[in-house]
Amino acid sequence: MTKHLSEQELMSLMHPGTDLIIPIANGEPHLLLDLLETNYEQLDRVTVHQMLALRERAYIRGEMKGHLSHMSYFLSGATRNAFRSGAVDLIPNVFSEVPGLLRDTLKHPVVIAVASPPDEHGYFSLGTQADYVSEFIGKIPFILEVNRHMPRTFGKNQVHMSQIAGYVENDILLTEEKCPVISEKDQKIASYITSEIQDGDTLQVGIGAVPNAVMSMLRNHRNLGIHTEMLTDGIVDLVASDAVTGMNKRTHQGKIITTFAYGTQRLYEFLHNNPGVEFLPVSTVNDPYEIAKEDNMVSINATTEVDLYGQCASETIGGNYYSSTGGQADFARGAQLAKNGKGFICMYSTLKNDSMSRIKLSLSPGSIVTTSKNEVDCIVTEYGIAKLHGKSLRERAEALIAIAHPKFRDELRSEAIAAGILPSEQEYAAAEMDARS
Repeated sequence: MTKHLSEQELMSLMHPGTDLIIPIANGEPHLLLDLLETNYEQLDRVTVHQMLALRERAYIRGEMKGHLSHMSYFLSGATRNAFRSGAVDLIPNVFSEVPGLLRDTLKHPVVIAVASPPDEHGYFSLGTQADYVSEFIGKIPFILEVNRHMPRTFGKNQVHMSQIAGYVENDILLTEEKCPVISEKDQKIASYITSEIQDGDTLQVGIGAVPNAVMSMLRNHRNLGIHTEMLTDGIVDLVASDAVTGMNKRTHQGKIITTFAYGTQRLYEFLHNNPGVEFLPVSTVNDPYEIAKEDNMVSINATTEVDLYGQCASETIGGNYYSSTGGQADFARGAQLAKNGKGFICMYSTLKNDSMSRIKLSLSPGSIVTTSKNEVDCIVTEYGIAKLHGKSLRERAEALIAIAHPKFRDELRSEAIAAGILPSEQEYAAAEMDARS
């Protein structure tokens, strides 16, 4: 009996109150969503639950209320405007806990996702994904959009024909994320980070110019391991340069571990039929205690601003919501727990043509703390590294002021003195005299 779905067979699977779980990025099934939008009047209170939506759609804009709506767990270019207008809600989360959050809160869950064609044994692969949907394989209905351009990958992202409610076919090219241009500031920040990375370390790298610059500078390293939530093109270059073997890893030795991939066609071709890469559920990959099993774990992420206590606001810009927590907090905690672990959070020291400092006495009003002062390790700007873990508030403030843009250092010091974080010159002199007496 074929499981190929007609348009109306698909609609018959959408019961009132259905919660559709959609993967990140290229796991988003364009044809299935097109069909749901075309027939939206047949839907009754169906909600899409998704991180990092790729395409802005009518239901995201709130044009199908009562029929089809969107719930976000991480904002993207497709959802930010709708969130600001009130058409989309955002549920706070840390990435590792999203599968459990969905399991505990959704009453009628169904996964719709893109997959590679089935192999001779009847197994589809979720390709560039495992993320939060792989947790539900065999537990709830899956409806697949089969795309021959989706790479066949390995790990816990295999779905058997017997585990799906049906599928459609749609052979379209995957969306690509081009590699960002690397600036002189990016190279400077990356140089500070790479000076701290040793042969045999295991890396988690985020997306952006600085992580790409870091990876480009590690090609002469050896026996690096990869345990990262997101796989990007920079990893392909590291593997090609023989820098990555994973042989020093304590878990999944010799394997590149990830939960989703997003990049260019070159990355997707690298992934296809590559047994050296395993896609595991985010509840495993981003579990701080799983991360901590790796000795010499190095985590590299980015933020938008930092206060003098070390609090990082990485999901808001100027107090306005831009994304969400993602996995930054997971890996900050995991690297902190790991033996010899190191966590780097990087940013430019200023914004708006050096008119504003990203290092501040207090975060901008409305800003959300992503990585707390208790879990932050190192902050990196183009002026150096501030090592904060285990340091007092005064030592933290001194270290952060030292890597701020020079034009803001005196102002930051004055603000810190006024706030009682740093002693005044008179208090400092008195303390020095007491220490000598």
